[in-house]
Amino acid sequence: MNNRHATRTAIVIAGLALSGFALSGCSIIQGLLGEETVARDADSQEVVEAGSADVFNLRVGDCFNDEDSDGGVTDVPAVPCGEPHDNEIYFIYDLPDGDFPGDAAVETAANEGCAAQFEAFVGIAYDASVLDHWAIYPSEDTWTQIDDREVVCSVWEPGVKVTGSLAGAAR
Repeated sequence: MNNRHATRTAIVIAGLALSGFALSGCSIIQGLLGEETVARDADSQEVVEAGSADVFNLRVGDCFNDEDSDGGVTDVPAVPCGEPHDNEIYFIYDLPDGDFPGDAAVETAANEGCAAQFEAFVGIAYDASVLDHWAIYPSEDTWTQIDDREVVCSVWEPGVKVTGSLAGAAR
């Protein structure tokens, strides 16, 4: 994993993993699903008013801000991309079905999948870019309890709040 985004990814995954230890049965599913309060356009589904977006309902093009987590990431503070934000989702995909391959294998696969799509979205190779990417990916609990295979790839600029999209930014 690239050190530029190791801390962010570790926080997200640690939070998801910790949330599973405190929950069991049906309550684990409720605990892993966030409460959706974000307002979206009825036709385009674009975020039009800031609110909480469930991580399982995120869409390509959604923008959101960082938020400290104290045990689990179930939702993110989504904002319209025209407002200053920390992250923009540029790719979402599913990991292959099967038994949970382990935290390290899921993390590696998620980061490789996001890196493979970075240049197509940003317009410049990851290694040449000032931008970074990170992934929200399944924990063992979400993998086994709710059949979660989804990886959400987001792009961000270290130390900068972005206004607008980073699509084609080529920087």
